[in-house]
Amino acid sequence: MYTLIPAGGADRPPRKVIFLGLRGIPEIQGGVETHVAALAVRIAQRGWQVEVLGRKPYLPSPEPYVWKNVTVTPVWTPRSKNVEALLHTTLALFAAARRDPDLVHIHAIGPALLTPLARLLGLRVVVTHHGFDYERQKWGWMAKSVLRIGEWMGMKFAHARIGVAKGIVDSVRARLGVAATFIPNGVERSVPRLGTSYLDYIEVAPNRYILCVGRIVEEKRQLDLIGAFARLGDPDRKLIIVGTADHNSGYLHAVEQAAAATPGVVMTGFQSGESLAQLYRNAALFVLPSSHEGMPMVLLEALSHGVPCLASDIDANLALDLGPDSYFPLGNLDALAAAIRQKLAAPDSAPERGERAARALDCFGWDPIVDRTIEVYESALAAWKPGHAQRGGADLKNHLGFGGGQ
Repeated sequence: MYTLIPAGGADRPPRKVIFLGLRGIPEIQGGVETHVAALAVRIAQRGWQVEVLGRKPYLPSPEPYVWKNVTVTPVWTPRSKNVEALLHTTLALFAAARRDPDLVHIHAIGPALLTPLARLLGLRVVVTHHGFDYERQKWGWMAKSVLRIGEWMGMKFAHARIGVAKGIVDSVRARLGVAATFIPNGVERSVPRLGTSYLDYIEVAPNRYILCVGRIVEEKRQLDLIGAFARLGDPDRKLIIVGTADHNSGYLHAVEQAAAATPGVVMTGFQSGESLAQLYRNAALFVLPSSHEGMPMVLLEALSHGVPCLASDIDANLALDLGPDSYFPLGNLDALAAAIRQKLAAPDSAPERGERAARALDCFGWDPIVDRTIEVYESALAAWKPGHAQRGGADLKNHLGFGGGQ
């Protein structure tokens, strides 16, 4: 699947972009990782040279490799919830500066804290804001403060900015006084297959289960869904929870204990590729009970497979406008159980599922997303004056208000 490459590289084409701020690609858990995997491959298809600087502990090889014409280079970092993102981004920026790319594309507001360093290194920077990560339940007050500063740094010092949701774009304009381009997440057009080999393996019957996909962390609220599922009292239904945690945590153990104590709950761990596609295609209902999302990638994936969906009534989910019967009040287990019952009592027909999938692909297909992303890249490059790289440090001082200006 992967082609290992030696140190160094071939001659560069006119444009090169380096992605950083993510764990890596391909088939690594996370919405940002899924987003970058799809985006990077398509930008490479447009003639760009593309490299992803990933976190070494998460990648399938300790050596650089090529996946679908995208170079993936491991950069060392400890596997630590508190420091890995920032330490990796710091090291990756120094590695990126040695490669002399046309621009670097930083993903998420935590890694965006290092945007001023990128500028000091003479790099052109695009930052994608994937969500207000300081609202995540797993972070304490100090981490939330750092993430807020990261948001400010990324939005203020990037040469161009992208927001994956309109609410993000509107918020940074109102609060920070900067403009960002709204470019949503996209969904892949899956190739239909009729197999159910993975469902057979986990002993689950098609259309007899509820599906939840996502990293097992507090804001995804898997415990809410297990509690609501227990209230159904339906022995013929199962609840499939797909995903795992990057680090051992009390919440992961609580979910595992609740799943073991609730008949009908199956935890599969992280899945991708055909096994995940089978789970989506054959689900009776997909449920996203989370308290925080940027733009919910897994909800888009479920819609692209035509699955009926039920989601918490947070702004990011409401923005998809699924209809009033597809939302429930966040954290209300009785309301969630009642909404699940209602959805399961009136299953969609095959044509209805097909129409839902077609709408999702029309609205969130990747081609226009790639077009708009490259337009943002070109706007960042057009704003870059000759000799700008050599003046990176002075320009940043002027931006901060020190020195005499350009």
